[in-house]
Order: sequence, then C-alpha cells, then structure tokens
Amino acid sequence: MVRLLNVLRGRWLAMRCCIAVAALSLTCLMPSVADAQTYPNRPIRLLHGFAAGGAADTMARIVSEGLSKRLGQPVIVEAKPGAGGNLAADAVAKSAPDGYTIGLVTGAHAISGALYKQLAYSPTDSFDMLSTMVYYALVVAVRADHQAKTLAELIAMAKAKPDALSYGSVGFGSTHHLAGELLNITAGTRMVHVPYRGDSLTVTSLLAGDVPVIVGTTVLLASQIEGGTIRGLAVTSPTRTKLLPNVPTVQEAGIADFDVRTWAGLVAPKGTPPEILARLQTEILSMLADPAVRTALETATGGEVRGSTPEEMRALVSSEIGKWTKVINDAGIPRI
Repeated sequence: MVRLLNVLRGRWLAMRCCIAVAALSLTCLMPSVADAQTYPNRPIRLLHGFAAGGAADTMARIVSEGLSKRLGQPVIVEAKPGAGGNLAADAVAKSAPDGYTIGLVTGAHAISGALYKQLAYSPTDSFDMLSTMVYYALVVAVRADHQAKTLAELIAMAKAKPDALSYGSVGFGSTHHLAGELLNITAGTRMVHVPYRGDSLTVTSLLAGDVPVIVGTTVLLASQIEGGTIRGLAVTSPTRTKLLPNVPTVQEAGIADFDVRTWAGLVAPKGTPPEILARLQTEILSMLADPAVRTALETATGGEVRGSTPEEMRALVSSEIGKWTKVINDAGIPRI
C-alpha cells in the first residue's frame, strides 16, 4: 500500500510539473501574440546604410511617408552610413525582432556577401525578407567629345590598348565597380578601375578629363546626357530604360546576357512574428501599388518599381551573392 501511494504521489507531482510548464509557456507566448494583435502601437525605425540626401535616403523617406499613412504610426528614417551599408544591416539584424525596426537594403547588401571574408551577420539568414521595391540600371558613359561614339568602339579601343583606359565608379566594391569588371570580363578588355566617393565626383572627374569612362547612375547622368555634355554609350539592363530611351543596352553592343541592375528592398530582423511580417508585407505591397509612390520612387531612381514575395527577395539576394562572387573571383578582386 505504501509503495502504491508513493507511485501515485509521484505521478501527481509529475502532472503538476507538466501543467506548470505548460502554463508558463502559454504565459510567455501571450505577450508576443498580444503585441502582434496591437501592432504597431509606437513609432517604427527604418534604417539604411548610406549618406543622408543620397538615393537610398530619398527612397527611405518616400517609404517612410507611405508606410506611416498605412500603419498609423510614424516611420522614422535613420541613416547609419558606413562599410557599403553593412553597419546599418548589422544594426537591423541585431535589433529586437518585434517589427519596430526594419531596414532598407540595396544591391550592395548582396555584394557584401560576396566581397567580405567575414560579416557579423548573414545577408540571407539574419533577416526576414519583406519585399523588393525598385530595380534600376546603370549607364556606361564618356564625355561628349570622346572618340568612342558607341560601346562597341570603346571596347575596340580598350582591346587595342590594354590597361590604357580607366573607368570611374562610386567606390570599390560598389555595383558600379563590379559592373565595370563584368564588362571587362565579358568583353575581353582591361580597363582600370578608379574609385571615387560618390556619383557626383565621378561626373566632375569625367567632365574635367581626369577619367575617360564612368559607370554611373542613370538618374544622375540623364540631364547631362540629354544636354549633350556627356554621351551615354550603353545602359546595363537587358532592355532600354524609360529615362534614357535613346541609349542602347550593353547587349545591343553584342555582349549577350549582360544584365546588371541594382535594386532596393525592405527587411526585418530574423524571428519577427509571422503576424507582424504579414501586416508589413501587405502594407508595403499596397504602398508600392500607389501611383504617387510609384512615381516618386521611379523619379528618384530612374528605375522600375516591382514588389515581391519574401521568397522571391530571398532568392534574389542568394542569386546576386553567387553572381558577384564569380565576378570577384574572375576579376581577381581581393576580398576585404
């Protein structure tokens, strides 16, 4: 009888422990469920990794206004420039996954995954992808009085004198830089890269004759190209752009499958509750469908607005990391 009582007492104690653990687990879950149901109830931070006043900052402010209207809370833009956007990405990755910190990332986000030997975060696994926003091309350009009238002529000149021609970009490891290296690889040329600190300096150096070729941003160069001071030889997208309809593509110059478009999208820290992610994704796609927002983003970038599913954005980032890893290896670019 004593043995039986001890067995029953043990089972009763075990059952109490199980009930207590289950109750504790439920209690721990309740705040996150409640938070998701009332989200958002305070301001949201939108981080990006580039200088105030630049293209990323302009896009962030357009997004801030659009999302604030839809979420009913202020979306506050915070620029955290440095290391090609890595500082901001790291800050987002390490933020609480509660929906109150999101990040705007660009094509540089994937390049970092290819260029850096070691990052403090994973460009894919440290984030819940929300949606892409916009894609935009670059343009290979020369001064209006340059001897080359077409990209094919420039390539012929570069082949005739390896290492004699140089091209400027916004900086080492930028999409502009790697687009130039991909052109070298696919065209069989050896133009030398000259990094600058920003698009405006590349334009100034081109016009001053310090560098004969640049790979630049279409929206920045459009007015000079239309005004006749700069000649656009080719855009890097597979089709011509609305902004520069008279500038042919690199593919039209005979380089098949050449496709370089930078892009921008939105991410959240990994582990953000599914209900909050769903709300953000719904409102982002609604915002991107708004004609006023579309026009503002396309005017700011000279590109094409295109939202996506989280899975499509994750696939894009993974694909871009693979693409730029190959370019970096083939061009012999040292990793950082």
